Amino acid sequence: MFDEEELRSIRDGRDKWEENSYQPTLDRFGERKEQFTTDTGGHEVDPLYTPNDVADLDYEDDLGFPGAEPYTRGVYPTMYRGRLWTMRQYAGFSTAEKTNERYHYLLDEGQTGLSMAFDLPTQMGYDSDAEMAAGEVGKSGVAIDSLHDMETVFDGIPLDEVSTSMTINAPASVLLAMYIAVGDRQGVDRSQLRGTIQNDVLKEYIARNTYIYPPEPSMRIITDIFEFCATEVPKFNTISISGYHIREAGSTAAQEIAFTLADGMEYVETALDAGLNVDEFAPQLSFFFAAYNNILEEVAKFRAARRLWYSLMEDRYGAENPKSKQLKFHTQTAGSALTAQQIENNVVRVAYQALAAVLGGTQSLHTNGKDEALSLPTEESVRTALRTQQILAHESGAADTIDPLGGSYYVEHLTDELEQQAREIIEEIDERDGMRNAIEEQWVQRQIQDAAFERQREIEAGERIIVGVNEFTVDEEPTEDIEEVNPEDERRQIERLEGVRKRRDDSEVEDALGALRTAARGEDNLMPYLIDAVKAYATTGEICNAMRDVFGEYQPGTAL
Repeated sequence: MFDEEELRSIRDGRDKWEENSYQPTLDRFGERKEQFTTDTGGHEVDPLYTPNDVADLDYEDDLGFPGAEPYTRGVYPTMYRGRLWTMRQYAGFSTAEKTNERYHYLLDEGQTGLSMAFDLPTQMGYDSDAEMAAGEVGKSGVAIDSLHDMETVFDGIPLDEVSTSMTINAPASVLLAMYIAVGDRQGVDRSQLRGTIQNDVLKEYIARNTYIYPPEPSMRIITDIFEFCATEVPKFNTISISGYHIREAGSTAAQEIAFTLADGMEYVETALDAGLNVDEFAPQLSFFFAAYNNILEEVAKFRAARRLWYSLMEDRYGAENPKSKQLKFHTQTAGSALTAQQIENNVVRVAYQALAAVLGGTQSLHTNGKDEALSLPTEESVRTALRTQQILAHESGAADTIDPLGGSYYVEHLTDELEQQAREIIEEIDERDGMRNAIEEQWVQRQIQDAAFERQREIEAGERIIVGVNEFTVDEEPTEDIEEVNPEDERRQIERLEGVRKRRDDSEVEDALGALRTAARGEDNLMPYLIDAVKAYATTGEICNAMRDVFGEYQPGTAL
């Protein structure tokens, strides 16, 4: 970019500026705080960046062009000039009927993709009438007990016209089977079904704890999904490898990159061990990251993750298909950054986080409602969150040129720094014999806990300002209207489930569950058996229990 003589001249000029201008002014007026660092990880931020900070940057090898290796500048040649990111608002609550109403509302308001939230019993593989489900039905998402619920959720929504993301992990194979079955009932060719299942059980052991089975059978189920979808549902992303929940648990930005990509490597290696070709399944891998408040750090994080994944897929796994080496990702604005105090401030936080995701080249985006620190979002706050994306897309100019911060001395320096930090963490994971072993030893969990502890210490000590929480507070907060789940909805959901059980053919259900258990004990791909079971109206809990009978349940250790 610059020859040695030019770099020397710039370096000398910076030294003179610092000596004659910056330092005298600093001595006279001081700086507003003792130390400037990135939002996570404590990387010191210099007052000024110049070409000398990116002197080792090789444009072709480190940046390239959009849609070309190493994909630092984006995975598509035209990016948002060709098509905007998918505006995929996360939604789902209470009953299937209410979720269907919310989906129709969002589609009418201009949402371009659906994102499905499930209640905790569904996430854990329990039916709504299970003892473990009491008091949790419909609270954090929609209750899906059987194919009948899934059919109701998508009533009037043709599956060949929408893309649907499902935030489901341990029972992901069951919910995917239901989605495929709905498509079959609608007469939609499976090759036309589009969407994503999260299906990332490794991060459940790390950060969320909605696991069911031990790691080995869990990885077998995931590999079966890879294999089945590669031929049957080729437009469906079979996994969304999630750094979002790792970051929400307290990780740094570099840890978010490293642990997420290391999870991805574990999935790739498991599939390769099962005999799959990397270029058969890798194009359907996708990722899921958080967007936090430090805009420039987040932009650098997304760019570093893309470049690092490209390198790993090419150098470690010999991928040849360009799509196998492209890190495509969904972004959600940071739930843990929302405050219950002065919730109107969250509208601003979400807008800045969304801007970071777009400047970083995301493929789809969810923007949180301002009230999600208090409850499920109201219809009004959901509309404001969606309008935030639409204003960003159509009024801000951020989508008019590709990778607009590319070439920024600071952003390029920070991209390099985050990539290097992530590489060092991955090297340590390699030394621990891979991500699965590092998780089972609780090493990953301890790293995140340490980072979370340090961040909370900074907040409590006033070293990190959170507006409305430890600075700029008010004595009284206005009363907010919040979304509430009617307790009667749980009773109605249980009655609905009982009705399904009365109407179905019990012998057909038992045959399907018996075949599933036999397949689980053997080596057959489980997906065809799961589809048969859901079409017989076996329930989520019955299907998961059939696999519990064979695989058992995971018992965690401690990260302390």
